[in-house]
Amino acid sequence: MAMEAQVSQELKRKMTCITCPTGCQLEVERDAQGNLRITGHQCRRGEIYAQNEVLNPRRVLTTTVRIRHGSLPLLPVRTAEAIPKELLAKAMEVLAQIEVTAPVKTGDVVLANILDTGIDVIASRDMQRVEGAA
Repeated sequence: MAMEAQVSQELKRKMTCITCPTGCQLEVERDAQGNLRITGHQCRRGEIYAQNEVLNPRRVLTTTVRIRHGSLPLLPVRTAEAIPKELLAKAMEVLAQIEVTAPVKTGDVVLANILDTGIDVIASRDMQRVEGAA
């Protein structure tokens, strides 16, 4: 009986679409052949969002890295595009080892091609150089 509940849970999922302010309540069902049936969307974007969220969830990673000679000890950074959700923890490990040197401008590439995704990590703000700062 517990196995049946687990299978049912894997085959049916509810979510809220975040592509626009409407916030459609979506329901995704996967049949035995792996085909998806998506309901509750008011537009095609909601259908695409649900499909991607089930089959290939991706997130933009936002975090900080250490910076030398900066006006602050940490520089906010983010991935230029969403990366596969399963890579978030490994990407955080990689970025924990990164240290950049000020000055840095918003949009500067801090780390190119993180985890061979083809996606760069970029600075999220300007950081001026401060002489005497660590």
